[in-house]
Amino acid sequence: MNLTDYNIVFQALIAIYVSSFLIQLIYWSLVYTKILFYKPLRSSIKRFPVSVIVCARNEEENLKQNLPLILEQDYPEYEVIVVNDASVDGTEDLLSELKRQYSHLRSTFIRENDHIRAGKKLALTVGIKAAKYEWVLLTDADCRPAGKRWIYFMQRNFTKNAQIVLGYGAYHRRKGLVNLLSRYETFFIALQYFGISLSGCPYMGTGRNLAYRRSLFFENRGFATHYDLVSGDDDLFINEVARRSNTMVEIRPESFTCSETKISWKDWYYQKRRHLSTGPRYRFKTKLILGLELTSRMLFYLAFIWLLSYQIFATYVLGIFISRMLLTSVIIKLGMGRLNEKYLLLPSPLLDFALPWVHLLMVFSNYVATKRARWK
Repeated sequence: MNLTDYNIVFQALIAIYVSSFLIQLIYWSLVYTKILFYKPLRSSIKRFPVSVIVCARNEEENLKQNLPLILEQDYPEYEVIVVNDASVDGTEDLLSELKRQYSHLRSTFIRENDHIRAGKKLALTVGIKAAKYEWVLLTDADCRPAGKRWIYFMQRNFTKNAQIVLGYGAYHRRKGLVNLLSRYETFFIALQYFGISLSGCPYMGTGRNLAYRRSLFFENRGFATHYDLVSGDDDLFINEVARRSNTMVEIRPESFTCSETKISWKDWYYQKRRHLSTGPRYRFKTKLILGLELTSRMLFYLAFIWLLSYQIFATYVLGIFISRMLLTSVIIKLGMGRLNEKYLLLPSPLLDFALPWVHLLMVFSNYVATKRARWK
C-alpha cells in the first residue's frame, strides 16, 4: 500500500470518526435527554376502572411476596387477574387462600396441553379476555410496585386519545456483575425507548409495567402476527400499534415496578438472546433508528482505537472522545435521578463500549440457530 492509499484510508477513518460522533451527539443530546425535561400529565378528575393482569408459572413465592402489594393499591375500582399458567407448585392453593381475603382478586388456570403452544402470549391473551375493564395494566409475578399508588399514577395518562401507557420496570440493586449489567442495560434501554417515544416514534414497552386498552388488543388480533416467537408480547405488540398520537409515557417514581435480575451469566445470556430475537420483526423505521445508533456507536469506538493507535490528530481525536464521554456521563447522571437509579455512572463508559458487541454476538447466534432450525 503506497502513501496515497494510506492517506485515503486515514481520511476515511477520520470521516467515519467525526460522522459517527455527530450521529451519537444527536441521539444523546436530542433524544435521550427527552425524559430530563418531560413533565407528566397532571391528575384528571375521572378514575377509570383498571384490570391488572399477572401471568404466573410456578411463581408461588413471588406471588406470596408481591401480589398483596398489588391487591392493596390505593385505587377506587380495579380487579386483579392472575393467570395460572399450568403451575405445578402451590400457586393455585395460594390464589384460593388470597381470594378469601380479597374480593377483587380473580384467577384462571391454563392446563398443560401438548397440542397448544404454551407461553406468556397465551396466558396474556387468556387474561385480557377475562378482563372486565377497558384498560388493562400488565406486570409480572416477580414485580413489586413502588408503592400503594402505582395504579393511580399509571392511570393519570388514560386520556381520551391515549391507548398505550409506557411505564418503567426497574431491577433491585444486588451484589454481582450480572445485576450491574442488567440494571445498566435496562436503564439505557429506558432512556432509548422513552426518548424515542417522546420524539414521536414509540416502538416498545416493557411487560413489567405496561398499560393499554383492551379494545386495541383485539382490534390488532392480539399477538397473531408474532405468536410463533416466544418473546414479543410487549415490544412487538407495541411496535405494531403504538403511534405518536396514542402513546403516553409515565416516569414518576411512584409509577415504577421493581423485580429481581437473573443470577447467573448463563440465564442472563439466554434471556437477552430471546429478547433480541424480536428485532427482525420491528417496523423498518424502528430498525433504522435503532440500527443507526448501534452502528454509529460501534464505528465511533473502532475508529477511535485505530486513529489513536496511529497517533493521527491524537489531540483532536482524544478531544472528541472526551467530549462524548462527558456528555453521556452528564445525561446518565441526570437520567439516573429521573428514573431513581443508583451506582451506574462509574461503569457506564465500559458498558457503553462492551454491550453493542455482546448484542451483535447474540444476534448472530440467533441467526445461526434460525438457519439450523429451518434446515431441519
